Amino acid sequence: MEENKKNPALLWKVIAGVLAVALIVVSCLYIAGLSNKANTAVPADTAVPSNAESSSSVDEASQDALSLWTESAPLKSELTEYIDTITDENSADFIPVENRIAVFDMDGTLCCETDPGYFDHKLLYHRVMEDPDYKDQASEEEKETCEEIEEYFETGSYPSDLSVKHGKAVASAFKGMTPDEFDAYVKDYASTPMESYSNMTNAQAFYKPMLQVVEYLQDNDFTVYVISGTDRFITRGLCDGTIDIPMSQMIGSDENLVATNQGDKDGLEYTFSHDDKVITGGEFIIKNLKMNKVSVIEKEIGEQPVLCFGNSSGDAAMANFTITDNKYKSGAYLLCCDDLERENGNTEKADKMRSSCEENGWTAVSMKDDWTTIYGDDVTYTKNSN
Repeated sequence: MEENKKNPALLWKVIAGVLAVALIVVSCLYIAGLSNKANTAVPADTAVPSNAESSSSVDEASQDALSLWTESAPLKSELTEYIDTITDENSADFIPVENRIAVFDMDGTLCCETDPGYFDHKLLYHRVMEDPDYKDQASEEEKETCEEIEEYFETGSYPSDLSVKHGKAVASAFKGMTPDEFDAYVKDYASTPMESYSNMTNAQAFYKPMLQVVEYLQDNDFTVYVISGTDRFITRGLCDGTIDIPMSQMIGSDENLVATNQGDKDGLEYTFSHDDKVITGGEFIIKNLKMNKVSVIEKEIGEQPVLCFGNSSGDAAMANFTITDNKYKSGAYLLCCDDLERENGNTEKADKMRSSCEENGWTAVSMKDDWTTIYGDDVTYTKNSN
């Protein structure tokens, strides 16, 4: 270094040499980069889709996702347009993923409602009147409730006070079961054949077009909840394996839970021990219908849904709550049980629901006109009912 300082010309030659080498290295790297880009570029004969073509592909995918809906079905066109809009970050109606919440009723919306009555009513009737392991232990109140249920099955007329009576009877008839035992009982009964259909069990009696809607929403980052008037544990047992959502998103009517060794002590006076299990306590708490559905959404979800799907007056409050003063684009779809050939339909109920849709700003869904199938081509409805 001292020699270089004494000879400035030699020093500049060294510096120039270093710079030349650096320039050569940079040039080589740059050329290599261009070569890689050329190798990964789209071939000249490959068409790059235009915005219009991309939009068309999305529309086709949406249509395929709802392939069991007829082309004239209002839900099909409305929902696909809705999804295209609210998932577009450049749209004024864009909805963030965390706010994409859809709520579904269960009976009559996702699965068969009456054959000859609600699934949970059939389950209770079986428990109290037919189950050899329980029927001799059933209380008089439980038997009287089941006699009313039997009359409802025969006439199709539902007594106004039966909902609460039924809820209380379910709580008492299944008292002492662990949630797992209750779930197994529900699944075992659900495996029995549907009375009015060929090739279908109670567990299989889900509307295939509605299952497509659930999957379509999930594919577009919606969180789906089932909000049912059926007991919470019965709802879980019936939906599990068919609706792909966590148990925490299956919400229904409630009964109390206690510890096996708790006895008559209040929950504030008892501490769960290592020897305990959680069991049903036999006390009915609430029937999850009408305004109670709105209350449970606020309590357990804490967010206003943007989409609601139901089928009866018990879902009206939930539907109106969804579309009233919503900060996001929202909608409510209510099913009309107007198919008398493939389903246990009821023209009078269907017409009443269609009128309610017009009055409240909901979209009516016609089982008869909007669905290409209900349960699948291998399932046949074996009797007609008005």
